[in-house]
Amino acid sequence: MPDLLLELFSEEIPARMQAKAADDLRRMVTDKLVAEGLVYEGAKAFATPRRLALTVHGIPARQPDLKTERRGPKIGAADAAVQGFLKATGLTSLDEAKIQRDPKGDFYIALIEKPGRDAIDVLAEILPVIIRTFPWPKSMRWGARSGKPGSLSWVRPLHAITATFGLETEEPDVVKFEVDGIEAGQTTYGHRFMAPSAISVRRFEDYEAKLKAAKVILDPQARKDIIFADAKELTFAQGFELVEDQVLLDEVSGLVEWPVVMMGSFEAEYLAIPEEVIRATIRNNQKCFVVRDSKTGKLTNKFVLTANIEAADGGKTIVAGNERVIRPRLSDAKFFYETDMKTKLEDRLPKFEQIVFHEKLGTQAERIKRIERLAAEIAPLVGADVAKATRAAHLAKADLLTEVVGEFPEVQGLMGKYYALAQGEDASVAAACEEHYKPQGPADRVPTDPVSVAVALADKLDTLVGFWAIDEKPTGSKDPYALRRAALGVIRLITENGLRLSLMKMAASALAALSLKPADAQKLPSDLLAFFADRLKVQLREQGARHDLVDAVFALGGQDDLLMIVRRVEALGKFLESEDGKNLLAGIKRASNILGIEEKKDKRTFDGAPDAALYGLGEEKALAKAIGEVTAEASAAVAKEDFAAAMSAMAKLRPPVDAFFEKVRVNDEDAKVRENRLKLLNEIRSATRAVADFSKIQD
Repeated sequence: MPDLLLELFSEEIPARMQAKAADDLRRMVTDKLVAEGLVYEGAKAFATPRRLALTVHGIPARQPDLKTERRGPKIGAADAAVQGFLKATGLTSLDEAKIQRDPKGDFYIALIEKPGRDAIDVLAEILPVIIRTFPWPKSMRWGARSGKPGSLSWVRPLHAITATFGLETEEPDVVKFEVDGIEAGQTTYGHRFMAPSAISVRRFEDYEAKLKAAKVILDPQARKDIIFADAKELTFAQGFELVEDQVLLDEVSGLVEWPVVMMGSFEAEYLAIPEEVIRATIRNNQKCFVVRDSKTGKLTNKFVLTANIEAADGGKTIVAGNERVIRPRLSDAKFFYETDMKTKLEDRLPKFEQIVFHEKLGTQAERIKRIERLAAEIAPLVGADVAKATRAAHLAKADLLTEVVGEFPEVQGLMGKYYALAQGEDASVAAACEEHYKPQGPADRVPTDPVSVAVALADKLDTLVGFWAIDEKPTGSKDPYALRRAALGVIRLITENGLRLSLMKMAASALAALSLKPADAQKLPSDLLAFFADRLKVQLREQGARHDLVDAVFALGGQDDLLMIVRRVEALGKFLESEDGKNLLAGIKRASNILGIEEKKDKRTFDGAPDAALYGLGEEKALAKAIGEVTAEASAAVAKEDFAAAMSAMAKLRPPVDAFFEKVRVNDEDAKVRENRLKLLNEIRSATRAVADFSKIQD
């Protein structure tokens, strides 16, 4: 079957837009093909700075013929309805229609045959529509073309369209269409400087090979591989080590069509600046990689750049140009850093009194005081020194007002640590200035220093409780204040550090520190714990745990000790993987189902202790005895927080439960015996609730 080659050749597409644009092109074209009955075999899209390309393999040469039936009016219907039916279906008379019998009467049916079109004609129809409606995040409309004003909105001026369609063994045809005066053809262009001449292409394999010969690597991943491998080899050869940066690699590969890796240098005096500032300066301003000394592990005064040309002088001019740009940037960074060092962190804090955190939550200065107070309360609970936690909370936000953080926001917190150490602060206080933001995502490191943990919890809880109290909760996919991330951070801080804390007590303390109007909040919203439960489910699910087990534990109520919840879930999960666990769950579910049916039928519950005098069968007595023993044993184990032992106790219920359902008829003819047996089933349900609500567990 034929293949499609499509290329949209333009001025430079921003690197950040290329990957999504390639995916959008693939999706839009293939969706349209499928909608037109042209089911393809495979598709792949590519992007370079100056082109989007797509190849679609195995497209049928022609659409299938379609036969559809269209129901018309009843026999004897008004002439207007009949004429409308004939016009809509293309029939010349009712003699061409069939008659279909129906319980509601006899109806005219038109059999409409729609012959399929050649795929190339379908492509000529859908491709210009896709180009005109392409979803660029930002686009532009440029001047006149061929004397006519331009009408196409595109990310950058579009210069050429390549569109061919045909079999591998034959000369492909051009898909004939035009967009804004640009006619589709089979001409593209190579590298802007090294091979700018026109290139005639036929199909994808031919197109990719000719582009490579014209100094264009079409595949973004291939460009990344070249840059990474060459940079590693270049640095290794000189005894250095490349500081890897996947995000920068993705961006740089979108800036070049023919990557050429080179190394430059800067004055060693700039190494006095913190490494992260050097890296941010070189990365942000020149899109270059920094380099470490492979022996010491420290940054060197070298950097790696990626050019888009094989220069005649071996790249000396390009390297010198990058060095000329980087040198003043580093000089600025050095000036900012040295200027910041002249002012103590606490001397910057008064400025926060003029900066509003949120109109309903006060200034940044007020927020810092709240975090200080909350960190002091949390500190003893996590084994932190109260004075150090308070001091760290006092200074933690101060670096937001420094020159370096103003220039490079990504180093906030980190610079706070450097400045705190420089002014002689305790190491734990300095570390907390950096770490109180952590963890910022599922892959981020969790602080372990107790002072950092106290301040990080205080910071996140103040944010969560504050926005919860003023009803600014996340809705759907919208979470402008990153509250889901904050909640996940609290969960990881607690569980990964093995902390025993009451969420609600900490949240209540955070609420008490807020100076809110009575109309804004009087008490902690009850659904905040549910929000944490949802976040915990996400966290445990990513770790392979079952979300229904989280529901089973939370259903017991009063559970805001996250560490204990996680341990219960772990123990419950292991128990349910065993044969005893699976069979006991089935027995409990059976008991719950019977109780649910009978409670609904009798419109009552079967609470209360069963009457031992009414036990007529040994299985009843054995089950009652086992329930008493297991309840005591499991409750004692739970009280000791030995959840594995509690599960082992629960396992002892399995034999008597199995025997009960095998030998005992619950709905006995004697009403008193029936009621007593239903109470016994309720005892099973009550006994197992010592560890979890088994009704929430999925089979």
